Amino acid sequence: MVLSKCRLRGIRQNAIGCIIRHYATASVQNPSRLRNMALVAHIDSGKTTLTESILLKSSYLSSSGTVDTGSTTTDFLRVERERGITVQSASIPVKWKDWTFNLIDTPGHADFGMEVESASRVVDGAVVLIDSVEGVEAQTRGVWRQLDRYGVGTRIIFLNKLDRPGASFRSSIQSLLKHRLHKNPMALTLPVASFNHQHYAEGEPGIQGLVDLVRWNVLKWDEEGRVSKHPLPRNVTDLEKFNILPASHPLSSHLVPARTQLLENLSMVSEAFMEILLGLPSDPSAYLQIDNNIIMKHLRKASLDGHVLPVVCGAAMKHIGTELVMDYVGELLPSPTDVNHQLQAANSPAQLLAWKVNWDDKRGWMTFVRVYSGKFSDHFPLVTRQTPLLNTNRNQKEKVSKLLLLYASETKEVDELPFGSVGVILGLKYTRTGDTLISSGVSGSFRSKLRDITPPPAVISASVIPRSHSDLQPVQNALEALTRTDPSLRVDVQEGQILVHGLGALHLEIVEGRLHDEWKVNFELGRRYVSYREALGPLVPSPNWNVWETEINGKPVTLTSPLKVRGLEPHEKGDPVWDGNIVIDEKGKPIPTPESMPGLPLAYAAEGILSALSNSPHSSLPMTHVHIQISGLKNIGSKIPSLITGAIATALRKRIRDAGFGPILEPSVSLKISVGESNLGKVVKDLTERGGQVLDLEDGSNTADGSEDMGGYSDDGVYIPPDWLSPSGSPTSHSRSRSSHVKRSIQAIAPLSQFLDYSNRLRSLSEGHGVFEMSNAGFQEVNEERKFEILREIGRA
Repeated sequence: MVLSKCRLRGIRQNAIGCIIRHYATASVQNPSRLRNMALVAHIDSGKTTLTESILLKSSYLSSSGTVDTGSTTTDFLRVERERGITVQSASIPVKWKDWTFNLIDTPGHADFGMEVESASRVVDGAVVLIDSVEGVEAQTRGVWRQLDRYGVGTRIIFLNKLDRPGASFRSSIQSLLKHRLHKNPMALTLPVASFNHQHYAEGEPGIQGLVDLVRWNVLKWDEEGRVSKHPLPRNVTDLEKFNILPASHPLSSHLVPARTQLLENLSMVSEAFMEILLGLPSDPSAYLQIDNNIIMKHLRKASLDGHVLPVVCGAAMKHIGTELVMDYVGELLPSPTDVNHQLQAANSPAQLLAWKVNWDDKRGWMTFVRVYSGKFSDHFPLVTRQTPLLNTNRNQKEKVSKLLLLYASETKEVDELPFGSVGVILGLKYTRTGDTLISSGVSGSFRSKLRDITPPPAVISASVIPRSHSDLQPVQNALEALTRTDPSLRVDVQEGQILVHGLGALHLEIVEGRLHDEWKVNFELGRRYVSYREALGPLVPSPNWNVWETEINGKPVTLTSPLKVRGLEPHEKGDPVWDGNIVIDEKGKPIPTPESMPGLPLAYAAEGILSALSNSPHSSLPMTHVHIQISGLKNIGSKIPSLITGAIATALRKRIRDAGFGPILEPSVSLKISVGESNLGKVVKDLTERGGQVLDLEDGSNTADGSEDMGGYSDDGVYIPPDWLSPSGSPTSHSRSRSSHVKRSIQAIAPLSQFLDYSNRLRSLSEGHGVFEMSNAGFQEVNEERKFEILREIGRA
């Protein structure tokens, strides 16, 4: 690839110019060989490191960067390189064998969950990384639910960091069952901790090779990182003489049982493959002689159908297992043609989803899109620079300036974007994240909208104070631009004060830095405080609460709002689109946000509901846990948009006021704290004194966090590898190290307001040795004493 040549010539910083000169500007690809996939995980599980390894192994790079040195390809923002974390998604097309991967590296921190939301909306499959020392963690489950929400059914697990002390292949697979990620995780590879069998008895950490149970070969890495592939014998007798894993090696006798259980487990979800196994001779070597392509064919179908969860393993930092990940991504993840998107037809209009919008100082607004349909050319639908577009969410026509493929911070200009591809459009003026774009001028029957991208609810707020009057307009313009790039950031004005609302303290820190660094505006960020909510009160409304009387041109007008309002039942789950409320139409179908249906009467009613729910008449807090049904707008009494909005908003406010002061809810967080035994008591005491609830105390890592109320899946019929497969993660290894260095893990849930600056407090409590992870745990109702404290804090008591 030309980009690799650019890097090899030592002019990485000027790679953009090199690409523009050397790349062809058009390429129509076979969508069946395309894989739109995301790398997702809990923070610090190795996503960006795996991305770098993939780029290196695919010849995209001549040498890989590292997170520690701030030299990775996808973490190119200054804040990412300074902090060593990913704060935004980055997309790179990767060529591997005869596949093309549109690879999206996503953040792992919960404060940047919107980036995972938008990426999940446009990918067809995902690789979920798990730290083999920690197992499934809080944000692992968070991103798993996001993938569920957007219908990304096919996933591959990559058990990373098997070279670290305490890593356990067995415990990691058990954690998949324990946390109910899938009923049937299927290990396709086994780690070789060492090719010296004596190291297994010594409990030394490491990984030197992998056994591919499907292709039936061994991969061995030497000290310089070079890999050699060794086919395993297809005969049991010859396998006993295999010199790479001799009979004295503990893995030697385990290979056939592991392969056998893999194939038998696959046959349990594939009748066709069951017939193949039943037709085999009763020979101990029969399962070893099945053709790899036959196994892969049935494994792919089982993966696409969601019957199995493929599991591979390795160590991304050492590039161990990277090629296998890429092979199985190509073999098992779906192409755009495998996923049931909107029906394709000849000469169908272009249909794209804007999954991300970014501002670039040189290029202007960059709109990241996924092409879902378009005019057919050479049998494949595509979008060209001449394609006129209409934003169906804004009802605005858009003109394409340029089409790009984005390689992290570097670009390649193209003439067309084929069906299924992920690319960038320059020149769009009105499009925001989540908008649908279609060919302009098509009939109304084609003007459907793709599913919106839902931002998580804001949990923390701060005031933005311009340093002078002349700074006010630039600050407002910068905030408007930033909300276009980041829909999870909300901005409003209360009592003349500009407020920003985000997903966490780190999120607001990044926002503050971006406003200073990218938009160069002068302001100060006020004190951070959490975003509380109020629920509906218990009182019965007054008669005619839904009737609004007003005047138009001196004539009295009466409007009756067709609303049914109640609080949510305990079993009902609020809609994230409506900030934890439920808003449905007369048929019980969820109503989208107003901007998703411009010009419709229902949109005007939704605007009124949004206005009324934005602040309670009792506390000025946003309302949550309210169930609202619009029974029908035909008899409301007017067709004037402003009157419909006003009538609905006034009636709903009256209903909330009549219900009385409702419960107050505050955001809570899940905490996982690791401290030494000597500091455990002080940390637990601090937790409980600040309203926290300790859920679990465990030794070391790879434990449950107590947030799952129900038990895990059964391991019946699932291959559970033996402990000794990961020597340093085995119980005997733990017992040897426990006396020298004892760590305790605390799982807790606590109010966010008391833990905004927990890093400094924990450092003091643990003498600098404590570490913690924090993730959003939703909103919890507070008691009367805490309610009074909150009202006093916000000036309402």
